[in-house]
Amino acid sequence: MNKCSGGWKNIAFLFPSFLGVSIFVLVPFLDVVRRSFTDVTGEQFTGFDNYKMVFASPAFRLAMGNTWKFLMVCVPALMALSLLLAAIVCGLEKKARRKCLYRNVCLLPMAVPVASLVFVWNVLFHEHGILNSYFGSSVDWLHSSYTFAVLVISFLWKNMGYFVVLWLTGLEGIPESQYEAAALDGASRMARFWYITLPGLRHMAIAVFILTLTRTFQSYREAYLLAGEYPDKSIYLIQHLLHNWFRDMSMEKMSASAVVIVCVFAVIVYAFCKKGGEKIA
Repeated sequence: MNKCSGGWKNIAFLFPSFLGVSIFVLVPFLDVVRRSFTDVTGEQFTGFDNYKMVFASPAFRLAMGNTWKFLMVCVPALMALSLLLAAIVCGLEKKARRKCLYRNVCLLPMAVPVASLVFVWNVLFHEHGILNSYFGSSVDWLHSSYTFAVLVISFLWKNMGYFVVLWLTGLEGIPESQYEAAALDGASRMARFWYITLPGLRHMAIAVFILTLTRTFQSYREAYLLAGEYPDKSIYLIQHLLHNWFRDMSMEKMSASAVVIVCVFAVIVYAFCKKGGEKIA
């Protein structure tokens, strides 16, 4: 009886959130799926014509290629560098006050508005900016192939501290006794990191991966503010394409591309959770 009562309490607790997600996320997405098989008015069924039109678009292929490249660079770099910094911070000081200070410092970039951050990047990387003045060069950092590197650097700087704090939370959950026992057995630091730290961070790694992937898809603001609606081809991301299609009211192409992106996102997350998590273990 108590178990049944506890189950109903859990359902009642989760029901408002599930209802909100259903109304504002699931139901609209189902309508997007429906519209991906219809014309621009959403009334006439067109089959897979919208998907054929999207995949035949050079702009879509360019945007997906750049987005995939951005994911392949930023996701591993952000996960690895933030884990490295978290391990360094965790090993530098064990006192709670210092750890709290480190956390606050790590989260400072999150408090900086994106518009202010982009203004700083423009001052640094403009053709007549500080960087070119210091080195005596005239590189157009924001409208050339270097723009991709600038976007990656800004993304890593903006999000690094948040994921350092997440890794610190996972590191603190690993019992210190395991490291002490391994040290007594003569295990090196690398061996302890490989056989104790990484397995202990398995579940946190999955959460960090999903959040990193989500943050990478949400990096449109920085790219847009850096170079506008039509940036250099190296940073023309899928968000730029969707923005331009929305401006042109090409709802059928937007719907089809959104379904494709969701499917790609789901496959990546499933593959990492199924295989990547097991390898970490």
